[in-house]
Amino acid sequence: MIELTLAELARLVGGTLHRATGDERVTGTVEFDSRAVAPGGLFVALPGERVDGHAFATTAVAAGAAGVLAARPVDAPAVLVDPLPDGAHVPDAAHDAGGAAVLAALATLARHVVDALPDLGVVGITGSSGKTSTKDLVAALLERDGPTVAPPGSFNNELGHPWTVLRCDATTRHLVAELSARGRGHIAALCRVAPPRIGAVLNVGSAHLGEFGSREAIAQAKGELVEALPAADEGGVAVLGADDPVVAAMRHRTAARVVHAGRAPEADVRAVDETIDAEGRARFRLVTPAGEAGVALGLRGAHQVDNALVAAAIALEATGLTVAGIADALGAAAPRSRWRMEVGERPDGVRVLNDAYNANPESMRAALATLAAMSGRHTAVLGAMAELGDDAAAAHAELGRLAASTGLHRLVVVGEAARGVHEAARDAGLVSDLVPDAAAAVDAVHAEPGDVVLVKASRSAGLEEVAQALLGGTRSGAELDQLKGRTS
Repeated sequence: MIELTLAELARLVGGTLHRATGDERVTGTVEFDSRAVAPGGLFVALPGERVDGHAFATTAVAAGAAGVLAARPVDAPAVLVDPLPDGAHVPDAAHDAGGAAVLAALATLARHVVDALPDLGVVGITGSSGKTSTKDLVAALLERDGPTVAPPGSFNNELGHPWTVLRCDATTRHLVAELSARGRGHIAALCRVAPPRIGAVLNVGSAHLGEFGSREAIAQAKGELVEALPAADEGGVAVLGADDPVVAAMRHRTAARVVHAGRAPEADVRAVDETIDAEGRARFRLVTPAGEAGVALGLRGAHQVDNALVAAAIALEATGLTVAGIADALGAAAPRSRWRMEVGERPDGVRVLNDAYNANPESMRAALATLAAMSGRHTAVLGAMAELGDDAAAAHAELGRLAASTGLHRLVVVGEAARGVHEAARDAGLVSDLVPDAAAAVDAVHAEPGDVVLVKASRSAGLEEVAQALLGGTRSGAELDQLKGRTS
């Protein structure tokens, strides 16, 4: 972050100094986890699901924080912001009106940093699925052009987005932002925090239908990104998934120049001569207006081709990289965000395809297709897909039938919420076990040397425990409270 005194911070966010002279200088990172605070940092006190960040203010300052951004008095140098009035919108990441006010102040601070860095190139990415993987690919490409900031994992909401923006400083050339939505106006608000010059919409699927109500409503929300872009004569570029008609139609909602990326023959950036090897890795020829090059992805899954094409289109617009350089960077890219098509192998040769971070019907299809492409005998451990609303029963039944059609040796379905997957697969002739929890799922797998086991469900199912247990690992620490809410 650029340096600020607490007095300057208070003026920016409309707060008041508390137990501070105002001369305290923030020179480090902004953190909402007191354990991550470094000397000169700013600690953001937010209420969590189980604990309140205000209780850790003194701990953060003892660790070197220059001050605290808070909603109520703390025993430390702080900038206090007034809680939002009753009836004001309280985001999931805020938990109460005080937390919402702190989040609003954090967004204001982030916008100040963006405005103070006029040469910063901001890229925004959204879509129903593939956002995080595409964001990671874009970051891998742009890093070859200069210092790049991108969020870890899925830091894509009202907290994770400004937290990421505040990683930028005078040396940063590119900011890659992943933008999520749980309703209308959410992406527009995130774009106001860090106005993008380049925006990419990947797809519009069925994730979060339960919250949005219809695919049309999801498209309306995702399209807020292209509406926020500058006009073409001001350098705005909208990269749209060419293979999704709903996304391609967003060209009518933007004044930016439009670049289509996908497998469609008319796409500006497209893939031809695509193949998948026995490890589920795609090979294709990248075709662009600037030339062609062969790409050999190290990432698993044919769906990564879609992500790679969008990343290539963004890199062509944001950097001076050649097509050959882009192809090389795509081939060298490795997974950066956990539990997304991670492949682990046991000493006995059993491979585990851990895609347990989240799931929706589209990503389930992609994961099963990747499993089917890999050599060996296949087992899938699947859990429920959350937030599908009235379509949940039909979607789970369709997933069961799809699983039965892909040549699986065995299916293990975890949890009563996923019973529809088990019943539909069993009715279609597939050997399927319905088990109550992750521990029972591990016992039901019965993997043998050479087998490949896919583990996938919505994040709420916690099936990463299955993948870790199958590989002989231990359960990892819980997600930070503020980022537990999954967004799309």
